[in-house]
Amino acid sequence: MTTTLLELQKAEQKAALLFQEIEARQLVKAGKTEKQINTAIFLLADELLQIKKYWHKRIVRAGENTLHPYNENPPDLVVKEDDILFIDFGPILEEWEADYGRTYVIGNDSYKKQLARDSEKLWHIANEYFIDNPAITGAQLYEYCKALAVSYGWEFGGPIAGHLIGQFPHESLETEVKTNYIHLENHIPMNQTDSNGKKRHWIIEIHLIDASKKIGAFFEQLAGF
Repeated sequence: MTTTLLELQKAEQKAALLFQEIEARQLVKAGKTEKQINTAIFLLADELLQIKKYWHKRIVRAGENTLHPYNENPPDLVVKEDDILFIDFGPILEEWEADYGRTYVIGNDSYKKQLARDSEKLWHIANEYFIDNPAITGAQLYEYCKALAVSYGWEFGGPIAGHLIGQFPHESLETEVKTNYIHLENHIPMNQTDSNGKKRHWIIEIHLIDASKKIGAFFEQLAGF
């Protein structure tokens, strides 16, 4: 196991701890705006892990905003009773990036809970496929994730199914270089080394939506092991 992978795993473990505390402290609740929840998590991350820097914008999206992929900026919504919400945070921990996304359902709506569960389930299926096919291209893995979503009765909500991750700053998510993404225009094998001959590491993200009901779910973390 490379030093880079070990450091990325350590960063992700800390991100997971943050999300456990988000749940324990019940920061996700009805009556709060997305922005209020975002700020509360930001303050908790600083208090708990001294996280002050993020390598991409912090995302909290509820209700119909869960339909929107990363690069959109929908208006701030208030979280409702029986709502669905996802969080996507990319903290920097000792100069290593993490990228962690989870979905929460407020209330007992069984359909929304199934959507949230499937976002996690399909992530694990896609990750196993990636492990079994390490030379797959970004385009091929994107198509696989899209077809997987459809096979479970959902639509795939984003133009990407993941991206590179590494030591800060790795390639910015704001760039248009498609080879940094699990994207239809990335025809390079995902196990190809970087310009320094080092192994590249990937985040897989699963964004499922039901456009008719105006809801979505999101799950992401470090892939390949």
